[in-house]
Amino acid sequence: MTTIPEQTFGARLRAAMDSRGPLCAGIDPHVGLLSSWGLTETVDGLRSFALRAAEAMGPVAAAVKPQSAFFERFGSAGVAVLEETVALCREAGALVILDVKRGDIGTTAQAYADAYLDQSSPMAVDCITASPYLGFGSLDPMIETARRNNAGVIALALTSNPEGPEFQHATKPDGRAVAASVLDSLRAANDGAAPLGSFGAVVGATIDPTAVQVDLAINGPLLVPGIGAQGGTADDVRRIFGDVLDLVLPASSREILGAGPDAAALRSAVESAAESFARVAAG
Repeated sequence: MTTIPEQTFGARLRAAMDSRGPLCAGIDPHVGLLSSWGLTETVDGLRSFALRAAEAMGPVAAAVKPQSAFFERFGSAGVAVLEETVALCREAGALVILDVKRGDIGTTAQAYADAYLDQSSPMAVDCITASPYLGFGSLDPMIETARRNNAGVIALALTSNPEGPEFQHATKPDGRAVAASVLDSLRAANDGAAPLGSFGAVVGATIDPTAVQVDLAINGPLLVPGIGAQGGTADDVRRIFGDVLDLVLPASSREILGAGPDAAALRSAVESAAESFARVAAG
């Protein structure tokens, strides 16, 4: 069990990005990576992969992002490995952003918040990803629980998957895109926060920035997946986020994990990616 941090998630993330470089390193133990590391598709293989990655990344990455689904597929034993992985990363000084993309209403949304954001929970993390597409207000239990626990919530806004625009680019009666409304709500949630708000947005590194009019200046983190194996580059980040580069937390999973299973190579891949994006942020 973890006590509530003294600083907000946004303040802790800002400090980590400034000291370790702006990078969120993913832990995605899917079948292909288990195989490439010479591991079996079993709980033992999962545990070896996840803990080896956590030991290498936790001391050097600003944030680590385990993908919950790849642990959940192994049932309760896989969730136990996820708990170990989270604890190991946090003990090493990395913030943990659990990629769960939860989204529901009422008491169910509150239960998700209690599971991941209440710092007395055995599954407590620093931040979770969430889906606002049941209406942004459906995230209120998560946001309020995050506030009480100095945790964070990062909501899907403009994702890189080809199906995303069906909802994200759709226009409301006022003519504005749904994604723009999500970003507006996050900006309001971060109002007055310094040095960085605790409520962020997922914005893909491979989106077309001309496809929809949005304001990315939300005073909170912009988690940017799609770097590396999915085709996103440092130049893409500079092109899409030029005015808000200080908010960008690039996320890379397969590109970094491909350097494994050697711990030194994994650590070097994290440090190299963080240095690369720090140069981008510096202009």
